[in-house]
Amino acid sequence: MLKLVAVVLILFLFSGREPQRLTETPVESSAIDLCEVGNSVFQDGETITYKLYYNWNFIWLAAGEVEFKVKTYPDFIKVSARGKTYPSYEWFFKVDDYFEAHLDKETLLPTLSIRDVHEGSYTRYDKVILDQKNHQATYYWGPDKSNTQSAQKVVSGCMHDILSVIYTLRNVNVGSWQVNQQLPVSIFLDKEAWNVGVTLVDKYEEKRIKGQGKAQTHHLEPQLISGNVFKEGDQMQIWVSADANHIPLMIESPVSVGSVKAVIKSWSRLKYPFELDNP
Repeated sequence: MLKLVAVVLILFLFSGREPQRLTETPVESSAIDLCEVGNSVFQDGETITYKLYYNWNFIWLAAGEVEFKVKTYPDFIKVSARGKTYPSYEWFFKVDDYFEAHLDKETLLPTLSIRDVHEGSYTRYDKVILDQKNHQATYYWGPDKSNTQSAQKVVSGCMHDILSVIYTLRNVNVGSWQVNQQLPVSIFLDKEAWNVGVTLVDKYEEKRIKGQGKAQTHHLEPQLISGNVFKEGDQMQIWVSADANHIPLMIESPVSVGSVKAVIKSWSRLKYPFELDNP
């Protein structure tokens, strides 16, 4: 069964079973250091909500919403995302997923990652403690928080999770990239480390955002990994605001059955002014 909210949460997707080989990238990519990016884009209290749609037999169904939040503490930044299906969609498939990450304030690298998934009859709990300095991941997994196994794995010293990479990439000046430039990213997910990439398709592209208006955007294409959600050759498209906030405005992607779309619905406490032209 399609894990709709999980697909959208992984905006720059890193799910599946077999990593694909990264294509050759321009030299400039190596100059972008995702190990110590720092934060100049988001602030305490930022909240962004997306409306999710699922296309089934040429019909777009409003399926649910995902809400992203930022909370700053003295020693770390907590970022979280909760995705839920609408009651009207739950006859088809019910989802209530929660993702959380604790980020180092200086580097934005994660020290803790939590995933608590409830999708139909399927449940899954994951907790990862990342020791970036000593290159070690201690991870716990099981059907729920009270019933887990644990293990350790040696990882690189610059390892992200699915939430940290979203907020880290928002702090990268995509507008300075070359078209077709690809940025490699390392991420820990499902007890494994993955090497994937995101490519710039176009810069300063005008895009109409459903229900919101027009915006100047940067058009990105994340690398997808074929598996139980995506088929070989599938492509995801992401349009990110070409302003100081760098927020994803719309995401479109095929999945194994049908396609999904996430469209920004509301936002508050952004660090910089943001508005779209009239719809």
